[in-house]
Order: sequence, then structure tokens, then C-alpha cells
Amino acid sequence: MFWDDFKKFAIRGNVVDMAVGVVIGAAFGNIVKSLVDHLIMPPIGLVTGGIDFSRHYIVLKAPSGPGPYATPDEMVKAGAVLLQYGQVINNLVSFFIVALSVFLLMQLMGKLQRKQEEAATTKDCPECAMSIPIKAVRCGHCTAALKAA
Repeated sequence: MFWDDFKKFAIRGNVVDMAVGVVIGAAFGNIVKSLVDHLIMPPIGLVTGGIDFSRHYIVLKAPSGPGPYATPDEMVKAGAVLLQYGQVINNLVSFFIVALSVFLLMQLMGKLQRKQEEAATTKDCPECAMSIPIKAVRCGHCTAALKAA
């Protein structure tokens, strides 16, 4: 009983669509991260005087070992506690790019769907399910009366 219900749930189209969406979303996230790290943040850093936001942090607890440390990760490995606000800035930029991309994709899909709906010249009869002209007031197959379009 439980296994049969689970199989029905797992095989249902929505679950498969969601799984594909998660996989594509993960890949899209990697692309956006690369876009932010390698194309967007360098010019912003250049405009702001060479600032690399990923290297901005506040030391809350100094590392226990002797320095120097080349990266914040090395400091954390040595026992430091850092408030890495630069990473948050990078993540916020990534989020806004993902949100903008999804918004633009949804806008495009909406336009395509509207064009497809506008291009429709036939509809299905609610009685016999045959295809009839969209402006028909009576079905030519079963003679059912239809609402005017």
C-alpha cells in the first residue's frame, strides 16, 4: 500500500518536472556564480578602486597560529572567526541576477503563451470534443449549442 502510493507520487509528472527544475536550477546557480565572480564583480571592484568584495571581512577572533594569511579561508583554518560581509555582497548580487533572470524568463514565456493563445483558430466542443471554429455558435458534429466566443 505505502510502496504503491509512493510509486504513484514519484512517477507523477509534477515530481519529475520538479526534479528536472532542481537539476537545471543547480546548474544555473553555478553559471550565475561564475558570472558574478568573474564578469560582474571585477568591473565593480575596478570602479570602487580595486575592491574585491569576497576578501572583505571583520575579524571577530584572531587566528591562534602565526601569520601571515593570504586568504580568509586560511585564517578560518587557523582558528579565526570572521564576519565575511564581502561574501554576503557577492551572494546578494548573485541572488538579484537569478531573480532578474527568472523574471525575464517568465515574461518571455508569458508573451509566447499569449501569442499562442491569440493564434488559436479552433476550440474543442464541450459535448463531443471535436475541433470546431472558435467563432462557432453550434457544433457542426453534434449540433450542440455553444457559447459565443
